[in-house]
Amino acid sequence: MPLVISRVRSILFGLLTLTSAASLPAQARSSTPAPAIPREFRGAWVASVANIDWPSKPGLTAWAQQAELIAILDRARTLRLNAILLQVRPAGDALYASPYEPWSAYLTGVEGRPPEPYYDPLAFAVKEAHARGLELHAWFNPYRARHPSATGEHARTHVSVRHPQWVRRYGKYEWMDPGEPGVLAHSLRVALDVVRRYDIDGIHVDDYFYPYPETGPDSVEVPFPDSASYARYSQRGGTLGRSDWRRHNVDEYVRRLYQRTKAIKPWVKVGISPFGIWRPGYPESIKGFDAYEKLAGDSRKWLREGWVDYFTPQLYWPIAQTAQSYPVLLDWWLGENVQRRHMWVGHNASRAAAGATGWGADELNAQVRATRATTARPDGGATGDIHFSMRALMPAEGSARSPVSVGVATQPPAPTAAAALAERLASALYADDALIPASPWLGAQRPARPAARVMREHQSGEATLVIAPGPRARWTTVRVLRDGGWSSHVLPAAFTRLVISGADAPSAQRVVVTAVDRNGNESRPLELSGTPSGTR
Repeated sequence: MPLVISRVRSILFGLLTLTSAASLPAQARSSTPAPAIPREFRGAWVASVANIDWPSKPGLTAWAQQAELIAILDRARTLRLNAILLQVRPAGDALYASPYEPWSAYLTGVEGRPPEPYYDPLAFAVKEAHARGLELHAWFNPYRARHPSATGEHARTHVSVRHPQWVRRYGKYEWMDPGEPGVLAHSLRVALDVVRRYDIDGIHVDDYFYPYPETGPDSVEVPFPDSASYARYSQRGGTLGRSDWRRHNVDEYVRRLYQRTKAIKPWVKVGISPFGIWRPGYPESIKGFDAYEKLAGDSRKWLREGWVDYFTPQLYWPIAQTAQSYPVLLDWWLGENVQRRHMWVGHNASRAAAGATGWGADELNAQVRATRATTARPDGGATGDIHFSMRALMPAEGSARSPVSVGVATQPPAPTAAAALAERLASALYADDALIPASPWLGAQRPARPAARVMREHQSGEATLVIAPGPRARWTTVRVLRDGGWSSHVLPAAFTRLVISGADAPSAQRVVVTAVDRNGNESRPLELSGTPSGTR
């Protein structure tokens, strides 16, 4: 069932034999310092709701599900991404072994039915992602209880059956009422259980707080049906107006999720991807949807209070679209980042790959370049990008799925268009490995310097770097000087051998190795001669 390590190594080796665009000019002298490894978060969402990304359809065997997930992770590594955000709780259900919620029907076809043969998809995803040097973030929807794409009955362990008093029917959806104290406790318990039991790198919340407004047959907006819970709040002595009360309910979820995650595992990053506009008029040229009022999402407050480790505003519009301009909104959000947390921008790769109006062939690349341009700011700017969704980056031979509409998410593109988009992104901007940016507020102590030596392989004659990364290492970096030019690599810590020259190739002149811990702290460098010191 699990992928054997030799296949992971072959995937990584194929990448490591490519020429690095970070190489220095040929006339550079051997005394040239080793180049720094780029720091950039490169992520992609993998959506399970409506089977957008994974699994491709409900009811696949465990073997087929694993094969599809491996293909996604392999593709992420090939494109030199370094993180996957996997949706594990789309609608009060679970794509993992939860003691609190039923198995998702998107996984097995029947809510409450486990995979067959049995396995735990989240444990599998974490293991396979880490084997490829990818971070794995568990993505939660905190309040949705049923999506319109769902078929079949709820399992008896679903929140709508166990606690029907918490759930509201709203349009085609079922929604847990955030004004019910039991909903807050339940949603926190579900997320924190995953923090405790799985070796995830992050916990991620999307933009669905109170639901996007539904309209009736007369095209008039239908109010969310929370009058009863608001009345009970008022009877208990609450004095907030309904809009402020709703925002307070969501604020409490965000605040407690952050604080309690840090109490359990301080190194697990907490991230939120809110709607890209805080309020129309902020900044002045911006027009559009008012998420502050309509979704009760005071996302600016969460950023300013430091209730996140990374913030991912969904800037899903083209650069030239003045009323929702990508660079204008990014600049505004950076100005609100007073706690200097990570700003990793959300991109609408699906719309870009589909060639929607206003989205030229280079639009996505131009947006990533605009993100990178902010790193020259005194505050450090934005240091990464997350793409919705992985389907927009899969190769042409990927399975085609029927388009769906999920809230403000866009129609997934045809696979051939997706392949072209991904190749442009990889060749122009992700040509080299990158380390995830460090999070010093989570701990700034450097890991120990790794041990390493260069050995001559007895049978092949190849020069191989053998690395002992150390107990705190999550990754190792290797920089090799050969013929006046450097090549740079980021490896998972489990990958402990790297061929640095063939039997008939010129020997490496210098090798520089570092260890990197899960907070992104890099050890002091270990510098070696490229000449083998022994034979294996």
